[in-house]
Amino acid sequence: MSLHDQTTLADTARFRRPASEVMRLARMGSSHPTRLSFLRVLLRRLASGEWRVDRPVWAVDAKGVGHAVYRVRGADRTYSLVAFAHDLPPEMRSDRVIATAWDATFTLFDGDPTPADIARLARNVPYQEAGRISTRELTLARANRSVRLFDHVVGALSQGNQPDPAEIAAVGYLMRTTAVYGSGKFGAADRDDIAARPELAAPFQVEMLTVWLIRAFTVDIVEHMAAVKGGDRAVRLTPLIRRTLGVGNSTGLGMAPFIVRHPVLLNNWIEAREEALARVRAQSGSTAKAVAEFRQVLDAAIRNADAWHSEHPAQVLKLRDLRRDLAAISDRLSDWDTHQPHPWDALWRWGADALSLEGQEALLSLMLEPHGDLVDDLADRMGADEAASFRLNGAMPVGELRAILETEYDWALAIDFTTPENVARFWYVSEEKLEPRLGDRASEDGASLEQPLCIARLIAELYATLQEYDDATPVAALLLAHPQHRFAVRRAQIAQHHPFAEVRDNLIAADILPIDLLRCKLAFFGATQFDPRSDRWVRINLFPGAPYPDEIPSEETP
Repeated sequence: MSLHDQTTLADTARFRRPASEVMRLARMGSSHPTRLSFLRVLLRRLASGEWRVDRPVWAVDAKGVGHAVYRVRGADRTYSLVAFAHDLPPEMRSDRVIATAWDATFTLFDGDPTPADIARLARNVPYQEAGRISTRELTLARANRSVRLFDHVVGALSQGNQPDPAEIAAVGYLMRTTAVYGSGKFGAADRDDIAARPELAAPFQVEMLTVWLIRAFTVDIVEHMAAVKGGDRAVRLTPLIRRTLGVGNSTGLGMAPFIVRHPVLLNNWIEAREEALARVRAQSGSTAKAVAEFRQVLDAAIRNADAWHSEHPAQVLKLRDLRRDLAAISDRLSDWDTHQPHPWDALWRWGADALSLEGQEALLSLMLEPHGDLVDDLADRMGADEAASFRLNGAMPVGELRAILETEYDWALAIDFTTPENVARFWYVSEEKLEPRLGDRASEDGASLEQPLCIARLIAELYATLQEYDDATPVAALLLAHPQHRFAVRRAQIAQHHPFAEVRDNLIAADILPIDLLRCKLAFFGATQFDPRSDRWVRINLFPGAPYPDEIPSEETP
């Protein structure tokens, strides 16, 4: 019997953290990527040997303008990134979502594009929202150069030199994406159209594949520009330096409401991660191999924390805590008894008492890393059919609904929404870009257009209305009289069976930090080195240290 079989037969319930602990914003805002993060799931699939990756088209001129195609071929399907390189004047370069021109634009094509397909895409993809794509396209993306590093690397390579490692470490990427759209936006294929494909079953796989191939493009274009500038003197990046580069991303409020609006999906992400931690803690013993690998990933985490910098006051404090806590974990290993019963649980319980939230969530990530055989199957549970939970149960008695609110939403019922600080913010959608925004209720107009992201207040209002009804009344009767509560009733009925569906904090409070929501979601993507630029947007790096297409083994690899 395998280690996985032994652990899944064990009762892991007593090793699971409760939602009341896990679903608080401060802890969610301390999330770290794990081996269940979506880009790690993608890389494991690519490394299985079943996929072949090549670049059949490179039509980029001496000015760096043109297009390229990166192709990923499996036994049954082919996916192709069609990349368009542009000559963007410096004054037009912007990270903001309202930008209208970019250094590069991309789409992930479902299949092998013909010249006619590429011509059609060339008329639309460079214009992003202003163009239109078809259901043959799975994503739409754009990126801008990190001008400082891009120009430095081109200059160094053109002279036959490698770039300064300090410059590489200070930025970490040659380009950063400002949007990667999927799931039906602007005419692209709907998620439902592709969800049944095994390679795309895990969440955000087409988006992660898009970014991974964009990373290859960023290196190819910088080496191309260096060769144009330097001719025979030019050299390519060394494998070591190339590996350290990722793809940057600037993410703002547009991403924050996603995890609130997808409660079943959020539940499944968190539940998979928490079950993974419980499986590791439930092991009756440890292996020398797992302990050795844990020490290795801890050393790598210490190096990453040392290289991770931010100027945002909140992140500066988090980094201080993280570096201190990683050192404490290293010290703890000197007297960690790996032969005691449930040694991983003992290490976790020590960390829960001794470490900050930042350190605890880092420890979770580290503990999962040596246990792929034990936890990787959980990635298959992280998707969600949210339509299955959409229908209301009108036959539910009001008494049962009241019990759900008192049990699952006790945190919401404890908030006093008559105080200004607890209703200080409101979420709305901007008219100009149709993007989520966060307003100040006391000083800004627009509260009448508030989006239903104030879950705690909506639940409190529903609970107050329930006091008018006896326990036997069906929910259908309640909603006939008070249809405004349909949304809150649906949330409660979902939460009854999905304990991790709700962020257990007030999302319209004066002290709300949207970057906590951003970091939680981005950690599940697999992002590293979070660098908040305010409380509402953050820069990250994706895929640093990951293999490139030419490093992926395939069935043709000898």
